[in-house]
Amino acid sequence: MKLLHYTYRKLSLLLFLLMAVWGVLFYWTIIDEVVDETDDTLENYSNILINTALHDPSILETTGTLMSFYTFRPISEQEGRHYRDVFYDSEVYIEIEDEDEPVRVMRTAFRMPDGQYYELTLMISILERDDMVEAMLWYLGALFLLFLISTSIGIRLILRGVFRPLHRLLEWLHSIQPGKEVPPLDNPSNIREFRQLSEAAVDMGNRSYKAYEEQKQFIENASHELQTPLAIVRGKVELLAESESLSEAQMKELDAIYSTLGRAIKLNKSLLLLSRIENGQYAESEDVSVDELLDTLLPDLMDIYESKQIRLSRQYGERPFIIRCNHSLAQILLSNLIKNALLHNREGGLLQIVTTPVSLTVSNTGEAPLDPDKLFRRFYHSMDRKKDSTGLGLAIAQTIARSSGLKLTYQWEEGMHCFRLGR
Repeated sequence: MKLLHYTYRKLSLLLFLLMAVWGVLFYWTIIDEVVDETDDTLENYSNILINTALHDPSILETTGTLMSFYTFRPISEQEGRHYRDVFYDSEVYIEIEDEDEPVRVMRTAFRMPDGQYYELTLMISILERDDMVEAMLWYLGALFLLFLISTSIGIRLILRGVFRPLHRLLEWLHSIQPGKEVPPLDNPSNIREFRQLSEAAVDMGNRSYKAYEEQKQFIENASHELQTPLAIVRGKVELLAESESLSEAQMKELDAIYSTLGRAIKLNKSLLLLSRIENGQYAESEDVSVDELLDTLLPDLMDIYESKQIRLSRQYGERPFIIRCNHSLAQILLSNLIKNALLHNREGGLLQIVTTPVSLTVSNTGEAPLDPDKLFRRFYHSMDRKKDSTGLGLAIAQTIARSSGLKLTYQWEEGMHCFRLGR
């Protein structure tokens, strides 16, 4: 989830809860105030009626009007002395309307000059009050919804503006590519934390680029400088092997030394090739037919591993598989894939090569699946490590594929190692 959406969702939830609590409190406060005003009106009416009754006892026999219905009922002296005023909501039946009408009721007691206590029951219609409360509830809900929507939109717009420098920084980070210079970052912001983050990201990118360049330069220089001494040592070993005074044991040791030097030379050339590819020294690209290159490479490579008696199955697509790549690198890429399939194949195994207009699949029989997360790492060796393997063949193939915009993947299918090269 994006930071903007996460923050917006949390703030919206908090705003909704606060508005809901505020709405409930506001509603009950207004209701309490309306009820209090109604009770004050009842008290005023009751005082008027009591004063009227004290001066004109005939009112004790009346019942009032529809909007302010009242009744007087005589009560005992003991009940009158301990009487407490009460207020409550009720309903009365209206014959004219043929329905019950909500009323607010007040009961109080008073004493006449002759000593008789009376209970006054006073009712006021609250139909208008209920209508007002209902209307107020609708208006309050509409106000709540309108305020919530407008505030949510405002918060989203503000957050989008606040997080805009962060989005520009993320886009800039995605544009950084290993081995290429760090692009300039134009990300002005009034927020100190975002400015510090941008400065730290640029500094980190520059240091990473410098370290990457130094590492590539070191590998290239080291590999280049090692070529001459390795070649000299190998030449001297060859001269020493021609000596007639050497015993058979000494000849075996020289052969082992010669083989080790050969692996060192191959390793050195592979590292130098990797460094040159990463340095972009093979910039020339052209349309290369994978099918034509395979037809050229396969006969020679099959002859080299003829002793393993590997069976070849070649399948062509409707159209040739064309890639945009440096021709020399394309040849190295295909050669490494086929050599890997031959070298790690078992005696009498199967090598299957299938091309389609959009992909190449090189499969060979195997004993167990390999780890796809480590397979393309440099100097990675499987359990059946071969003495002729430098551990760089697949790493070189992967580097060439990436530099050409291709994707090289591995799968284990039906007892076969499958390497697929495609766009």
